[in-house]
Amino acid sequence: MSVSIVERRRRDGSVAVTVQIRIRQKGRVIHSEVETFERRNLAEAWATKRSSILAKPGALDRLQLTDPPLCEVIDTYTGSMRKTMGKTKAQVLGTLKETKLAKKRCSEIGSTDLLALANELAARGAQPQTVGNYMSHLASIFKIAKPAWGYPLDYQAMQDAREVAKHQGVTARSNQRDRRPTLDELGSLLAHFRRREQDPRVTPMSLITMFAIFSTRRQEEITRIQTSDLNEATSEIMVRDLKHPGEKIGNNVMTQLPPEALRIIKLRLANPRVQHTGRLFPYSSDAISRAFTDACTLLGIKDLHFHDLRHDGISRLFEMGWNIPNVAMVSAHRTWTSLKRYTHIRQAGDKYEKFDWLPQE
Repeated sequence: MSVSIVERRRRDGSVAVTVQIRIRQKGRVIHSEVETFERRNLAEAWATKRSSILAKPGALDRLQLTDPPLCEVIDTYTGSMRKTMGKTKAQVLGTLKETKLAKKRCSEIGSTDLLALANELAARGAQPQTVGNYMSHLASIFKIAKPAWGYPLDYQAMQDAREVAKHQGVTARSNQRDRRPTLDELGSLLAHFRRREQDPRVTPMSLITMFAIFSTRRQEEITRIQTSDLNEATSEIMVRDLKHPGEKIGNNVMTQLPPEALRIIKLRLANPRVQHTGRLFPYSSDAISRAFTDACTLLGIKDLHFHDLRHDGISRLFEMGWNIPNVAMVSAHRTWTSLKRYTHIRQAGDKYEKFDWLPQE
């Protein structure tokens, strides 16, 4: 058994004292533990006590029960969630379970292993923003594994690996898109959708597209709106499960409806399917995404995503002279800081003032 104690200075000037205990058999590390303390005397006391425990007969056999491979910890994490996990996070964790790192036991995983994972993902062709997203989701598991289940995953090692990966350019924050649809592009899209909507069974993409702009709602939020969520008297609508980094489900927020968005809702309320289901747009998010993407491909509209409609809607409000607090009441941004990217926009009037967006009678 070997014990090392290393001091290092953090970026904020404080000192971190890291203890690493390793047990080898036939030259191979079969068990490793890492703990970080604020003071050296605490680190030394823990190292002495922990070494004594590990030296007892049968200690390593018992550790196998509390030191599972990472893939099992991922399963424990997903199984412990009381709320439905988002599609993206579920896909990310599924991919991570198939990596080499996932086969290692918790105590064997250090910052170099995590950095190797980031480089492995990059080597597969993942963009720095994507790699950063994967590491972020994995970090959420590292953060709670020890306090929740006693699994020896080192959260500090994860933080160190993410810092190095960012420094090396392996990870990066997602780029902010500035793509907005032109009126010509929207005119082509609406004409295409309206031709298809002569069949009443077809998803009403013409209204969904314009509702996304005028309400500034995200794709999945649109599909969750209930008719009972509307307060017509105050021109407000509840957004269910509003996107939030910590609360994906149950984060319901009342938002303001611009007049055009309320007008679309009133049109929808007379629809028999809406009356039957109680949902404003009773369609799947996948169906909306597929219809929008297919239409853009067919019409030769390049690099336009459904989410760009929300950006266009928020930009429109600023162009109409709205201030940040009023826009936030519509967009439901949690902090005004998130809307500062729009402050360069100058008042220019309503882009859609003379645009024929209503369905043909």
